[in-house]
Amino acid sequence: MRRHPWIFESAIAKGGADAGETVRVESHAGQFLAWAAFSPASKIRARAWSFDEAQRIDAAFLGAVVDRAVKARARFDIQSDSLRLVHGESDGLPGLIVDRYGDTLVAQFTSAGMERWKDVIADALLAATGKTALYERSDASSRALEGLPEATGWLRGDGPLELILREHDWQLAINIATGHKTGFYLDQRDSRKRFADYARRLKFERVLNCYCYTGGFTVAALTGGAAHVTSIDSSGPALEKAAANVALNGFDASRATFMDADVNASLRQFGAEGRTFDAIVLDPPKFAPTAAHAERAARAYKDINRLAFKILAPGGVLFTYSCSGGISADLFHKIVASAGIDAQVDGYISERLGGAPDHPMTINFPEGEYLKGLVVMRK
Repeated sequence: MRRHPWIFESAIAKGGADAGETVRVESHAGQFLAWAAFSPASKIRARAWSFDEAQRIDAAFLGAVVDRAVKARARFDIQSDSLRLVHGESDGLPGLIVDRYGDTLVAQFTSAGMERWKDVIADALLAATGKTALYERSDASSRALEGLPEATGWLRGDGPLELILREHDWQLAINIATGHKTGFYLDQRDSRKRFADYARRLKFERVLNCYCYTGGFTVAALTGGAAHVTSIDSSGPALEKAAANVALNGFDASRATFMDADVNASLRQFGAEGRTFDAIVLDPPKFAPTAAHAERAARAYKDINRLAFKILAPGGVLFTYSCSGGISADLFHKIVASAGIDAQVDGYISERLGGAPDHPMTINFPEGEYLKGLVVMRK
């Protein structure tokens, strides 16, 4: 048995339970396989808690798993006061995401099993961290697949919703109630640092940050000494926060331009105008939530990379990403390569990037590698 934590509806011959109830999973021959949380509404019909037949799934078990996940973060090199404490299946807690922003915890419960044990998990998180404030952001679309309604608000304690996190050499303002995911994209922390390093070493003059959200890569580029950064997003409120983050870090507003616009249209416009950039960041939203969407997503990824290659100056650097679980690292590499061929551009792949170490992939759960990135230096 591979000890994979997911059991799909199509793999189940018989049996059932209430939403979130712990069930014993057996092979066709009656051999014990796992204890799992049952989800009658989801195609992932059960999510494994433990592969130990003697294990009792109770509050003590869950508390120990939470504690182990929190303690594991001390083994990683995390240059920030904000980090991911629980990364779902990779930490043995399927359907649970927990981020810490300073003294505030933000949790996302996305499975029936986690919903059933929510209060136990909340208490365990406070006990493991010594914190008192826990905000719930269970508003991900995956909740609907589990037959669960959205739920947001303070689960334990309270505090400000507007926070300022520190990572590496800069600060970023976030809102845990309205920001994407649990408030911010902590998974790109180390990629932002790498981008700042490249800006410092290669002395970027003109930088383009596409899908900039609240300006993390923009601030990183400016910290690295980039002369000017153009940032594009289709969200006006996100752009306002990006501009505020530039000011928060003490940079002159003249060094940053913000465009409320469509990225594809803007890339085509820059190409028509003959504008080029020394560095481009492509960090789009999830184009392929599942492997079933991979073909359509591949076309979208190829299009934006092709357009970016056309306006990347010779010697310039492209940081390009996919956060789609349905796009493998190998497929993403092929997509970017195909985009370069169509744009008649060649380049050196100087680095492969992934999520920060507090967003781990494990041996038994390779699907945890959702974030893939390439650094391409144009010839």
